[in-house]
Amino acid sequence: MRKLSLLAFSLIFLLSACSAPNFQKQNDVVQTNKKSSGKSIIPKYKISGDYYQTILPFVPGETRGMVVSNLNTRYDIDEFETGLMRVAQNKFNPSKYFFREGQEIKRADAQAWLGRKTDQNSNGLNPTDTAGDNSTPMYLSQILEHDYMVKDSNNTVKLGGVVIGLALNSTYYYQTVQYGPTYEKAISDQDLTAQGKQMAQTILTRLRDMKDLKDVPITFALFKAQSKSSVVPGNFFSYNEVDNSSSSLGSWNSINEKYSLFPSTEAQNDHRDDLTAFLNFKQDVEQYFPNFNGVIGKAFYVDDQLQNLDINIPIQFYGKTEAIGFTQYVTGLVMEHFPKYIAVTVNVSSVDGPEALIERKANQSEPYVHIY
Repeated sequence: MRKLSLLAFSLIFLLSACSAPNFQKQNDVVQTNKKSSGKSIIPKYKISGDYYQTILPFVPGETRGMVVSNLNTRYDIDEFETGLMRVAQNKFNPSKYFFREGQEIKRADAQAWLGRKTDQNSNGLNPTDTAGDNSTPMYLSQILEHDYMVKDSNNTVKLGGVVIGLALNSTYYYQTVQYGPTYEKAISDQDLTAQGKQMAQTILTRLRDMKDLKDVPITFALFKAQSKSSVVPGNFFSYNEVDNSSSSLGSWNSINEKYSLFPSTEAQNDHRDDLTAFLNFKQDVEQYFPNFNGVIGKAFYVDDQLQNLDINIPIQFYGKTEAIGFTQYVTGLVMEHFPKYIAVTVNVSSVDGPEALIERKANQSEPYVHIY
């Protein structure tokens, strides 16, 4: 019991040491000149340099909820939003700009743009259903706007730029008759890209007709959404930065980001060395515990280099001591099997819910460990 108590104490100590933030002054009050003249608040504390501070009070975006209803998987929903923030950092430095949910594209406009072009909806960006049976692909599944605010010398925040994400279908699902069978049609990367770039130019023209967007920089980013059966997210693959007041798209920039499932045939073909390290880790986990149910990894690559690896271990425990011992063992495996330059997160769960979290950031010598 003494050894167990010491282990539990060390885990709790590590948790408190890693997670205790250094709070200073809570808020910084500024004036906003955006349509309302009330006061806004910029939280003083930032959880990471990778995140933008959000202006408070929170004002829901005009298209709030549409991302959830229009994308196929939870993985795509999360990546579409967080990935768009990564794209934004190419133009809008998180140390200078503040985040606000999109307020410029109105909900009714977004809904019209996402529809097909018809006699009743001349603003639809998806092509007319020429066959008349709904089989013509709908390429655009979602439009997401992020606004980036900047503070001037008068302590006033104003709109400093806008980032628009276009989620494009890699698989089109359709029914030829109501309540009939659902068919699916694969969309090539070439068609998906061409349609996305054409739609971006049309949207840019429309945005420049809006009073508040006549002379602010606008970035467009194209996102390839995955099929309904995918267990990894899609990815942004191209972006275009438009300068103040310009109404024409410049050259497109490639984004080389991708998620890979471990283990999988794709990972075996494209990332053999990384998969081998994962399989060795998986094998050691299996040798430890008889109630093992499987280890799945989600690897995130940038420019073909592994950046993050998220591992899920579903397992059944029959006591807290088992959970603590297993977590300690897996923590050691994380430090042994994976290079220091990648970030690794392990979530251990059972039918009762989350059991443990192990997190080692890139180049971190000591992991963060929490027993639930």
